Amino acid sequence: MKRLNQKSALVTGAARGIGRGFAERFVAEGATVAIADIDFEAAQETAREIGPAAYAIHIDVCAQDSIDAAMQAVVQKAGKLDILINNAALFDASRTVDITRESYDKLYAVNVAGTLFTMQAAARQMIKQGHGGKIINMASQAGRRGEALVAVYCSTKAAVISLTQSAGLDLIKNGINVNAIAPGVVDGVHWDHVDSMFAKLEGKPLGQKKAEVAAGVPAGRFAVPEDLTGMAVFLASTEADYIVSQTYNVDGGQWMS
Repeated sequence: MKRLNQKSALVTGAARGIGRGFAERFVAEGATVAIADIDFEAAQETAREIGPAAYAIHIDVCAQDSIDAAMQAVVQKAGKLDILINNAALFDASRTVDITRESYDKLYAVNVAGTLFTMQAAARQMIKQGHGGKIINMASQAGRRGEALVAVYCSTKAAVISLTQSAGLDLIKNGINVNAIAPGVVDGVHWDHVDSMFAKLEGKPLGQKKAEVAAGVPAGRFAVPEDLTGMAVFLASTEADYIVSQTYNVDGGQWMS
């Protein structure tokens, strides 16, 4: 039996990468999935490629009216919201002495405020429906420790872990399980961007940082989005009904807790 049969899910940042991987797996498990992204055209293309159980909606997690409209669109399309994956995020890297307020404000607006207020809107809808739900926030191994050139990003992901703990303790009273996934290094467009930033900051040729990082993973390789989808399905299913406020490392052995 499909583990998410007849469930309605919303995945932010789902037009590509990890978010798309979640959407594809959720559809395979029987869910109807909103492909929510600030790039609506890309979301539409992804939804078409996944099939009729996926549909595109626009969301800008920095704008409350956009978040609220996205929730309304899900309810209009699917009749309810059972699952949220808070996946939309931004990355930046810089020496501490070169961090700008613009970068700080942008990353906190998306990674922290975006996560919080999208989670809040989803929780309000789930409480209104009266039958609980599942919220999965995307943290990172970067939220487990500081990194020399990634102070702002690391701190945003640490904040996501903390928000998950607090919201989980609060919302379980309404039958809403809030948990998080902390990936390690995941191959794709995102890490190509990260590699290019480190190439400039550390004076390395393109691809060298990526190779160095991959060599340091105990599992011996970068993750791919499919490595994360099993945990997401588990946390979205009834099998996780007694799991509250946890952040699970899915990182090939890079962090143990």
